[in-house]
Amino acid sequence: MTTMTYREAIRQGLREALHDDPRVFLMGEDVGRYGGAFACSRGLLEEFGPERIRDTPLSEDAFMGLGIGAALGGMRPIVEVMTVNFSLLSLDQVVNNAAILRHMSGGQFSVPLVVRMTTGGGRRVASQHSNSFEGWYAHIPGITVVAPATVHDARFMLQSALKEPDPVFIFEHIMLLPEQGAVDESLGPVDLRRAVVRRPGKEVTLITHGGSLGKCLTAARTLAEQGIEAEVIDLRCLRPLDMATILESVAKTHRAVIVDEAWRSGSHAAEISARIMEEGFYSLDAPVARVCSAEVPIPYAPQMEDAALPQPTDIVRTVQEMISSHG
Repeated sequence: MTTMTYREAIRQGLREALHDDPRVFLMGEDVGRYGGAFACSRGLLEEFGPERIRDTPLSEDAFMGLGIGAALGGMRPIVEVMTVNFSLLSLDQVVNNAAILRHMSGGQFSVPLVVRMTTGGGRRVASQHSNSFEGWYAHIPGITVVAPATVHDARFMLQSALKEPDPVFIFEHIMLLPEQGAVDESLGPVDLRRAVVRRPGKEVTLITHGGSLGKCLTAARTLAEQGIEAEVIDLRCLRPLDMATILESVAKTHRAVIVDEAWRSGSHAAEISARIMEEGFYSLDAPVARVCSAEVPIPYAPQMEDAALPQPTDIVRTVQEMISSHG
């Protein structure tokens, strides 16, 4: 068992991938000489050289297309996009090329591409750097969308993603980068298609992913002090969605609260809520509840940003109201 930061876990995963497979290379803005916008690739240029650690121009659409072309050509590119907001500039390449080429070619071509990007708010960097759009990507057939919420998953999700024949998008929450955690090297690859119960409980299920996992665990501890045992599910993968784990938990607790840092309207939380109602309606003792970000651009001012994002107190209050209203 080793202790490291989330950032160090990402770097170690990158180093291992580059060492183990000569087809793997990393490309993106400032990933080389600068060491990555968030220091996740620091030292890799010196270790592996400019052929495999490639700084790109400030054009997400262009280097996403380059990554797709390299994947079609037999390489295993890792494309790093600085923040999820900037990735919107590359959506044409994602939607009209990466996600559909297997289908459009009748299975003749695959795109073994891995795309990494930071997501989420809380860092006081204002609206153009603070959104959570991973739910938008989870809307697209043909790609896998994952969100490592723990240091261990940050360490090993990349290895699992590089084994996939089709595109995998990894969303790394910006507030997790300095967090420390344990890594068990003996556990091996991470299953990209299975959610994990991070805390068992019997009275309500909290469903979340990425940077909101810690908030849910904090809320669960507060609820436990009040005699309410909450089960916490870390989705890990937003597409495909592990409904079996969710429904199994809801069948036990009979209540569900989904915590999603995206905006409530049209959110991935809405999709999960609908599926629970469709597939697990008779397990519910109360309507599914959602805790999401306020429907405003993410503010810059600290107190306003905190108020706009889901907080443990919001989760606790939602559970309390659910139980008091519906028994």
